[in-house]
Amino acid sequence: MNSPRPGDFIDIHTHGASSSPGIFRVEVLMAHEAVRPVEQRGIAYAAGIHPWHLNEADRSRLTEFMRSVAEHPLVIAIGEAGFDRLRGPSMELQREVFDEQAEMAEKLGKPMVIHCVKAWDEFLSAHKRLKPTANWLIHGFRGKKELASQLLSRGFYLSIWFEFALRPESAGLIRFIPADRLFLETDGTDTDIRDIYSKAAADLGVSTDELKITMYNNYKKFLGVRS
Repeated sequence: MNSPRPGDFIDIHTHGASSSPGIFRVEVLMAHEAVRPVEQRGIAYAAGIHPWHLNEADRSRLTEFMRSVAEHPLVIAIGEAGFDRLRGPSMELQREVFDEQAEMAEKLGKPMVIHCVKAWDEFLSAHKRLKPTANWLIHGFRGKKELASQLLSRGFYLSIWFEFALRPESAGLIRFIPADRLFLETDGTDTDIRDIYSKAAADLGVSTDELKITMYNNYKKFLGVRS
């Protein structure tokens, strides 16, 4: 399995990644694009059916793609999958397909990467209903501390939305999230993950090298890898 080194910058969620020295990226494969994992230095993959690109007509095709790639050793997580009340099909269809992906993740012992917009009630209900043992990561988080607290109490990891992470007002949230449950991401933009690390490290009052070690340990725990 392609894995980060302790000195790497880890970009936990990105799209269109290419190999770069000193940076480890988790590239998200979108089921509707049907792109398969390819061995590349410093890149692992997550694969999922995104609610934006889900409809009843394509459901079988998307599900078949997931079945064909989920067990691949380079695919370290299932997702991004989740719920979106602003864009996507009915909540019923989103719920059914999310449950299928969550069950797939559980069967394979792989963590999940979650997309959630204005549907936290639906998401938390799914977590309560499914009772997963694998870890779940909320990507692109920029909510209030009250929501963060609720999610942390359920055991989730939180990855800060790249744009918000660089704003001065994100410092309070970054300090609020326990360091051992925190991740950082670029989400496929041209933002440099090293700049995000530098800002977050300053917010936390640690060096960038210390933050890299924390993220490395978080990555191992997220995947359930024992030291």
